[in-house]
Amino acid sequence: MDFPVTFQLFGKTILAHPLFETLGMFMGMRYYYFLKRKSPEKLSFNTSAAVLIGATAGALIGSKLIGNLENPYTLFENFSLKKIWSNNTIVGGLAFGLIGVELAKKIVRHKESTGDLIVFPLILAMVIGRIGCFLTGIYEETYGIPTGSIFGMHLGDQYLRHPVALYEIAFLVFMWIYLKRIQKKNKYPQGFIFQLFMLGYFTFRFFLDFIKPHVHMVGNLGTIQLVCICVIIYYIYKIKNTSNDTLKTIES
Repeated sequence: MDFPVTFQLFGKTILAHPLFETLGMFMGMRYYYFLKRKSPEKLSFNTSAAVLIGATAGALIGSKLIGNLENPYTLFENFSLKKIWSNNTIVGGLAFGLIGVELAKKIVRHKESTGDLIVFPLILAMVIGRIGCFLTGIYEETYGIPTGSIFGMHLGDQYLRHPVALYEIAFLVFMWIYLKRIQKKNKYPQGFIFQLFMLGYFTFRFFLDFIKPHVHMVGNLGTIQLVCICVIIYYIYKIKNTSNDTLKTIES
């Protein structure tokens, strides 16, 4: 396979990454609306609108902010709005999307969790998006460091590299299967599936970034890993409280 994989659309050459990213978002949203129609829990229009706006605004801001802070030393070198807009990361999108949703829920005074319904559409969107990352090879910053392991692949240069996009796809498929099994037990409160997903994914990304090129910010940790630590601590606390509440309910 030759990297990067490109497609011809309307007379223009387009990299696989933005194409699959767009397809992933479209398929994820369609799946979400499908699940929402089947769900017995209905949110009011005001709550749904607030959550959607909060999630979208937070994800957009976070993905760009953390994406640009991955290498803050070059942020203002050859400054251009196009460069700033093109830098993004799913880690920032998820973390700040969460903040946006929580703020929106406080505004409309909605206390129940709204996250479980989005988990599997989100995983679907991420898997499709990561296919695009893999097909783009080294031509966008979603590749791994050189390796001598059996997993090494040529992604567009002379080095064998960790195909980190494939590692992430494999992990997301595992998370899908595991969370579906947890969901079928139907003994945990609303929001628990989302909490497990966030804790699992951010833990995975923390370790994955050790085999991705990154600028060291604190010790040998990059910006994304520092964000991951904050989210991991938050969700360990959340899951601990959820588990305690579940035990109290069972005992009573």
